[in-house]
Amino acid sequence: MSGNPAVVMRLVASAYSVAEKAGAIVRKVLHSGDLGIVEKTGANDLQTLADRLAQKSICASLSRRFPKVTIIGEEDLPCEEVQEDMIENGQAEEILQKSCPKEYEALKEEELVVWVDPLDGTKEYTEASSCLHLQAVDQKPHKELDKTHSTAIRLLDNVTVLIGIAYGGRAIAGVINQPFYNYQLGSGAALGRTIWGVLGLGAFGFQLQEVPADKRIVTTTRSHSNKTVTDCVNAMEPHDVIRVGGAGNKIIQLIEGKASAYVFASPGCKKWDTCGPEAILHAVGGKLTDMFGNPYRYNADVKHMNSAGVLATLRNHDYYVSRVPQSVLQALRSD
Repeated sequence: MSGNPAVVMRLVASAYSVAEKAGAIVRKVLHSGDLGIVEKTGANDLQTLADRLAQKSICASLSRRFPKVTIIGEEDLPCEEVQEDMIENGQAEEILQKSCPKEYEALKEEELVVWVDPLDGTKEYTEASSCLHLQAVDQKPHKELDKTHSTAIRLLDNVTVLIGIAYGGRAIAGVINQPFYNYQLGSGAALGRTIWGVLGLGAFGFQLQEVPADKRIVTTTRSHSNKTVTDCVNAMEPHDVIRVGGAGNKIIQLIEGKASAYVFASPGCKKWDTCGPEAILHAVGGKLTDMFGNPYRYNADVKHMNSAGVLATLRNHDYYVSRVPQSVLQALRSD
């Protein structure tokens, strides 16, 4: 587009470039072998050096260019000076060339809230690192080494960088970077891809596909399951269940035709997990709600936990809402 692009489009264009830099940081920390892991609330709630550095880079880069935007990151980090080489000043030109949806043309910086998950799928990230370390130091037969390497690749596919943009409590734009996309192609391959979307404009960076209409494939948590989660998944009467890590990765499963529904009937996901992916899913006609079918809000002052679980679909959302058992709803409480 000609002239000065709308604030929303400039913010998305910056978020795209910033997410790519964060993805490069995530790769660099993995390859260094020193993840700097600390437990936040337990063994299933970890923080790594990559989480910390990526969030510093994202928040510092966006706040420098958009000082009036509210930015909320997953990691509780001290305020400190960020080195200049952590700042990303680029903007994706392909996004700046797009026309802004009319309802967002006049939005101001101070009306926008950005939700940041610098490394979604931290558990899988740390496990993949362990696999790669074992591969490097163990003198095992080739078949066992190949199996270890394959496990690491599958785990790294779960890892994403998530940036969501909200206005009026609604997720309106999002960016998902997959730092290790193409990792299976080996050394020399161009790693990573970035998916983005804006409501009213569409979503880009992937090929939209759907599961055949006569199939129900559910994707759910790999490492945070319990009886309520399992009961709800079974109630959907799925033909297949895919257990993977990361909220961003599960939304990718939906938009690339690998799953019909993302079902997680438990607290655990937070607003930074769902804001960006939800915007991308909604931009292609999908839907993300709690297990009651109610939308989540992304105002700056909302509680961070998605207490009533997550139900996301590309199509037929009402069907999946209708299948949620009363026992599951009683175990949760809607926001």
